[in-house]
Amino acid sequence: MPPTPTIDVPATYEALGLSHIRISHHPLGAPTATPVVIVTLNRPEKHNAFTPQMADSLTLAFNMFHVDPRVKTVVLTGAGKMFCAGMDLDIGFGDGEGRAADFRDIGGRVSLAMHRCHKPTIVALQGSAVGVGMTMTLPAAIRICHEKSKYGFVFARRGLTIESCASYFLPRLVGFSRAMHLITTGGVYPPSTKHFGDLFTEVLPDASQVLPRALELAQDVAENVSPLASSMSRALMWEGGDSPEAAHLLESRVFHHMIGQRDYKEGVNSFFEKRKPRFETDPREGSCPDYPWWPELNISREYSASKNSKL
Repeated sequence: MPPTPTIDVPATYEALGLSHIRISHHPLGAPTATPVVIVTLNRPEKHNAFTPQMADSLTLAFNMFHVDPRVKTVVLTGAGKMFCAGMDLDIGFGDGEGRAADFRDIGGRVSLAMHRCHKPTIVALQGSAVGVGMTMTLPAAIRICHEKSKYGFVFARRGLTIESCASYFLPRLVGFSRAMHLITTGGVYPPSTKHFGDLFTEVLPDASQVLPRALELAQDVAENVSPLASSMSRALMWEGGDSPEAAHLLESRVFHHMIGQRDYKEGVNSFFEKRKPRFETDPREGSCPDYPWWPELNISREYSASKNSKL
């Protein structure tokens, strides 16, 4: 078996020079990585249109967060008035040459990195988003948006099919009927339309409220939620049993593992002692022995922190 590739984790994310995104600590300017980090799509002059460089940067960032025990929650937002205008059509997707079997869509790489990251992502859509600007948010745990902005899955209107693993995530989030309407019309809608269902868990009247609210939620999660319990619970939701009985057996197995972990004891003790918990278990080390319990296609290798990481 080939060795597991490693990844360098920096002492500070704010010094990274990643293309087309910016990573900030919360609070801003903290000298080392904080429990909450902010990832900002940073092409405001192009309405944060998606590029291969942005995809590479986002994929690398989520891989780093995955192996960095200092990071508890990730907030993803956009610079300027728009969250993301979709793919930068001046760059395009290539010419369709080469073998289809060798092609991997760049949005899908970002979605899988976010999905596989043990740390939950909260998306602050402070402005409008279409295309990959929408599909790449689907693996996130929470999406908060602005009520006067517009959102849509416009692929069919550009002669394209959905990507970024949206055929898996979208119908599970909004239901097949709503998902079919969204991808069939390719329409752009306000977040209040019934076609989105509960895709956006909060819709705020002022764009300036979106990021602060996402950070408020992220801080609460980082301070009060076990990263291990959160990661295992989200995995149970996405990769659970295919019947009530199968779900019961799987949940029981994972629950049995969890009650033997330090985080359970800390959660109970902090409750009785009326204090904030101090959850310290790294999800990569505390996951149940058979995690992942589902067959996972080998499209990329798992990363671990390298010896050069500044942890």
